[in-house]
Amino acid sequence: MAVTGFRRRVVALTVVIATAVVATLVVVSHVLLSRVTDADAHSLARTRADAVAGNVTTAGGRVVVTENSSEALDEVAWVYADGRLIDGNVPASVVGCVEALADSGRSQTATVGSYLLYAQRIPVDGHRVMVVVRVDLTPYETSEQHSLTLSLILGGLAILLAGGVAHLVVRRALRVVHEMAALADDWGHHQPGRRFDLGVPRDEFGELGRTLDHLLERVDRALADERRLTDEIAHELRTPLTVLRGEAQLAQLCGESVAPDAVLGEVDRLDAAITTILSAARTRVAAGSRCDLRSAARQAIAGRAVEVALPEKVEVAVAADVAVSLLSPLLENGLRHARSRVWITARVQGGAIVVDVLDDGPGFDPAEVDRVFEAGVSGGDGYGLGLPVVRRIAASAGVEVRAIADGRGHIELTLPAGRPAA
Repeated sequence: MAVTGFRRRVVALTVVIATAVVATLVVVSHVLLSRVTDADAHSLARTRADAVAGNVTTAGGRVVVTENSSEALDEVAWVYADGRLIDGNVPASVVGCVEALADSGRSQTATVGSYLLYAQRIPVDGHRVMVVVRVDLTPYETSEQHSLTLSLILGGLAILLAGGVAHLVVRRALRVVHEMAALADDWGHHQPGRRFDLGVPRDEFGELGRTLDHLLERVDRALADERRLTDEIAHELRTPLTVLRGEAQLAQLCGESVAPDAVLGEVDRLDAAITTILSAARTRVAAGSRCDLRSAARQAIAGRAVEVALPEKVEVAVAADVAVSLLSPLLENGLRHARSRVWITARVQGGAIVVDVLDDGPGFDPAEVDRVFEAGVSGGDGYGLGLPVVRRIAASAGVEVRAIADGRGHIELTLPAGRPAA
């Protein structure tokens, strides 16, 4: 329905533009034709007047017209000498205007009905001689009317042709767009790796193909992220559940009850993993969020043996739960791989707060330091899927996170500062 509406709008716009152009051309051509026919009529009148003037002479002190064999000329040309008609027959319908022109004594024109009257003075010594001729404008007006009618017919046909061509062109173009969109939709569901690959765009269809390729690339990445998230969920939830199952089976074999501390610890770990993964699944972070870095770090530590060396009253421009979700997996990894010590520090760097999470474990392999945040890639001695979760949360919060290979476990978080440190 939307495609049909767009097609109708394009065709209607084309028809409106074509109508405006045709109307302008018809008006201009009609005006030019009127001027040409008017000039032709005046030229014919002057020619007739000159022909009659050539026959005017004087004889015995009187103005006379040499004999003219054309009776038709007598009906369209009249000679006045000293205010008296001396040649020609003036029709009653124009006699008044003819006499007025003859009495004026100067060359001029006048229009009476469908006739053009032209008066021309003839220089004759001692006499006032005027020649008045008539030109019938009916043939010229008929020619103009026929030309206008033909122009309107041709203009109407041009408008219809423009509308038809616009309809066909838009229909064909939209069919191509529809087919490309349908292919992209089908590929997105069944063949996410397919692309149009039209090369450098040479026209709008090439640009559309490139745009659809970019969209398909995003769909492919989204599917890959979904698979990674599934792996992360499975890994993060399986570990504490395995521990709980092992404790329960051990207690069952020994005929003893499950140790409450072990159960509560693993349940807390499971709850933290679920909270972290849910935070990672967020697509956007509320603007204007603020939190105290030291308070968020203490929530992330949650009683773990972690040393804190953070300045007082340092705010970062992320929500508290996001900061906790970022720090908690890093501290968990640090505690898992540290030999004896895990600590967290922070420093101001320009308009950001750089947080360092460190441990005295084996650290990261320099060859793998750029890949430790990818799912399934371990750094050092077994860093797991906690780091990909951190990367996902950091990306949604506009936070930079990176691993540093300096002979120890070292993760650096760069958080936007909420306000300068006190």
